[in-house]
Amino acid sequence: MQIITDPGQMQAIAEKLRLSRQCIGVVMTMGALHEGHLSLVKLAKQTAGTIIFTIFVNPIQFGQNEDLHKYPRPFEKDASLAKAAGVDYLFAPEADSIYPENYQTTVECSTLAERFEGELRPGHFKGVATIVTKLFHITKPHIAVFGEKDAQQLAVIRRLVIDLNLDIKIIGAPIVREDNGLAVSSRNIYLSSQERSAATVLYKGICHASKRIAEKEKDLHAIASEIEQMIQSTQGCRPDYVCFVDDETFEPVETAETGREYRLLLAMYSGTVRLIDNGKIQA
Repeated sequence: MQIITDPGQMQAIAEKLRLSRQCIGVVMTMGALHEGHLSLVKLAKQTAGTIIFTIFVNPIQFGQNEDLHKYPRPFEKDASLAKAAGVDYLFAPEADSIYPENYQTTVECSTLAERFEGELRPGHFKGVATIVTKLFHITKPHIAVFGEKDAQQLAVIRRLVIDLNLDIKIIGAPIVREDNGLAVSSRNIYLSSQERSAATVLYKGICHASKRIAEKEKDLHAIASEIEQMIQSTQGCRPDYVCFVDDETFEPVETAETGREYRLLLAMYSGTVRLIDNGKIQA
């Protein structure tokens, strides 16, 4: 595995790979790797012959009161895990090489990015769309794999690729969960044992929704309210949002139609740690 820090060098390598007819797959992360990230590499390797793995803690997707400066950066451990997973190139640039002095250009998002994470974290998806677009241009991939845990982010990236006519196939990777159902996340390291246990209410909420739909309950707003109550009744937890949405448009849906598939979005705090989760629900 080669470690590259210079964007120009990474572009030159990617161009050479394309000219030699290599299928390039990219996996983009902010580091602090876990099983979820490694599952993305495994999925990418099923299609692509060369894997470029990026680690970049993107400053412009963090809000003023978010955890940019304390975000974990165990680079040596991450590099070791990436190499063991079969990554060919690890691209880990410094912030000033991605956003040089007087940097002025960003990628704006519209409707898909306005609700939920976009509403609660102003500017977040503009930062995501900007860095993803830049990394696409630097790594020149044929495919890119993103986790379904960040479902709204995945939807925004799919829309970006369509809207900007990017010739890249976007693949969504299933959520990786711990034995207790908690979705694997870099932020889980901040949870105490008690908070980690309490956080499983997110998965319990998803299971509750599936059960209620199987019982032919059509009122999705009522089911969401029941899950909010589950979260509020769990010690140390408070909900941010619980909502059923159309899986493509992310428009809220209040009444289920038989045969349709919806996505349940959840966000909450366990102690001071903010967690998100989601699940597909078949009516």
